[in-house]
Amino acid sequence: MTGPLTGYTVVDLSRALAGPHAGQLFGDMGARVIKVENPAAGDDTRSWGPPFVGPEDNPQATYFLSCNRNKESIALDLKSEDGKDILTKLIRKADVLIENFRVGVLARLGFSTEQLHEINPRLVILQITGFGHDGPEAMRAGYDQIAQGEAGLMSLTGPDKDNMQRVGVPIADLLAGIHGTLGVVAALLERERTGQGKVVRTSLISGMVGVHAFQGTRATVAHETPLPGGNHHPSISPYGMFNCQDGAVQISVGNERLWQKFCEAFGLDANADGMATNTERVTNRPAVTAAVEEKFGQYPAKELLEKLSEAGIPAGKVRTLPEVYEWEQALSQHLKISVDHPVLGDIDLPGPAIRFFDVDGDTETETTRLEHQAPPLLNADSEKIRAWIEEA
Repeated sequence: MTGPLTGYTVVDLSRALAGPHAGQLFGDMGARVIKVENPAAGDDTRSWGPPFVGPEDNPQATYFLSCNRNKESIALDLKSEDGKDILTKLIRKADVLIENFRVGVLARLGFSTEQLHEINPRLVILQITGFGHDGPEAMRAGYDQIAQGEAGLMSLTGPDKDNMQRVGVPIADLLAGIHGTLGVVAALLERERTGQGKVVRTSLISGMVGVHAFQGTRATVAHETPLPGGNHHPSISPYGMFNCQDGAVQISVGNERLWQKFCEAFGLDANADGMATNTERVTNRPAVTAAVEEKFGQYPAKELLEKLSEAGIPAGKVRTLPEVYEWEQALSQHLKISVDHPVLGDIDLPGPAIRFFDVDGDTETETTRLEHQAPPLLNADSEKIRAWIEEA
């Protein structure tokens, strides 16, 4: 096991996606991640499907496989004395604890933040909720699509204001997991100075608001209400997806220099009325789109992308996910990994997004974790974990 967090231990009490995604990120970075699951059925996502793969008498949910690599599993009934005893011993040896229960649930089980720090004062606690741990709506259950709507992301997504849409992945869950991981790493750095662990809290709605970016300042500063704009950038033109002979391509003409080059390549007048500046082009977007697509209609996508590349215009195709996982560039970044699953055998999974390197002069040595563990079967590591917590 390699990575910058090698030597750290994470106890992952979370289920579904936000917390498990955070736990997976810690495992990718080298930490030992012990997933504590409900003995009856394990993590909820073990039953989320279809699709399921594998034998009919032992089907495996691909949802679970997406967010639990590089973990061990132990099943504990946290209402039982044995379960509480084992969890207490795990906490004593852990650096991080992740939980995404509703507010107050873990405290009612006997593991409030105060009690956790009595067990282990150095413990960094990550708590992920739907709407925040305090405030008038803290007790609401958190589900991704509800958070996408409540936190405004759906109001920005889709072809127009009458057809608002969710993002195609559980982005609220995923961003909460990413923000939580970032917060924990900062808390671990602080612990090096203070010797004391602290509580890190984030939520699904916090993750959503945290990525509003320029759309947020349109609302707070310009006092506009951003609406869905389909596949075109609301503040830059031309920037988006445009039709061609046999499909569509995406382009980004992000400054006036690129606009001049684009017009030279396709025989357009860069200074035509209503198109001379980006502000004019955004205001007159339908005319700009029509002019671009009239030119693009002369080319099939492959030829068009080659022409755009020659002209120095940022451009790309829209790939299906199977195409992404066969794309040479994605493979070069380790974005597809292979693991040996105890039921499914050799399978491919999406890979981690971060790579690490040591630099010595002009020599770089990659220290990214390249050997990965398959998502565990329920309670697969109980014996090993129970033996470890009894070690001095």
